[in-house]
Amino acid sequence: MPKYLRATVLSIAILLAIMPVFALAVPSTNFYKEGEGIFDDWDICRTNAAGEDGFFQISQTGFCPTILGESLGENAARAYHIGQQFAKDYPDKHQRAEKIFLFARDKVKYTSDADQFGFKEFAQNADELATTIEDKGYAYGDCEDYAILLAVMYKGADIRSAIVLAPDHAAALVYLLEYKKANRNLSINGESGWVWAEATGGNNPLGWMPERFMGAKLGVYEVENKAITKVETPAKPSTAVTTGGGSTGIHISPFFGVLAMMWLLSLFRRRRR
Repeated sequence: MPKYLRATVLSIAILLAIMPVFALAVPSTNFYKEGEGIFDDWDICRTNAAGEDGFFQISQTGFCPTILGESLGENAARAYHIGQQFAKDYPDKHQRAEKIFLFARDKVKYTSDADQFGFKEFAQNADELATTIEDKGYAYGDCEDYAILLAVMYKGADIRSAIVLAPDHAAALVYLLEYKKANRNLSINGESGWVWAEATGGNNPLGWMPERFMGAKLGVYEVENKAITKVETPAKPSTAVTTGGGSTGIHISPFFGVLAMMWLLSLFRRRRR
């Protein structure tokens, strides 16, 4: 085989080996790195739940799951529309709530953020999970991802929902008056009728509340159907967020992948002249 052809084949092999890495990047958001955090194009830090730019804005006085606003109101997309479809298919509110819960429980496979993204913490918005489920039939996530997805789908299905924070855990709550299958009926600000939606276990039914949280101090935030607005900021270099945990593989942006392919094509054309 001529030397130039061997070099071209080797270059193509190297390119094909590294291209799948950026193909795994989460498609619905442009991410950038600032300090130790990874931010999305709403300027929400996906790798930290606390502080003004954290995805849950946890502080000493409470919390606000601001990441929900990426999938509600004017930003409503796949997750919200899935909830709307459940509302059309299941007029009975209790049955509708159960079907939505089973959708999240059965189609999201529990995976830690460290295993999936290589970060101790990395929150996904509801539409990222919903889009992956539609494309692949399943998605991966941890407790806050389940809670975010459920909260948005329930709002789309015209069922009140909330996010609840327990020690080292997050879950969803759903408002279902006279729901008899829950092992504990909860109250928010004196209003009873809330049940726990714990979708992280493969056999959990809607309404099952883990015993370890029954006496724990909990934080609760009822979800409002409001969008958050993208803030116009100076252009920041994007960073790839890939699945697969702490992989040491090469990370390459699509832009440089296109340049590499153009270089290979030009090299091959020159050699054939």
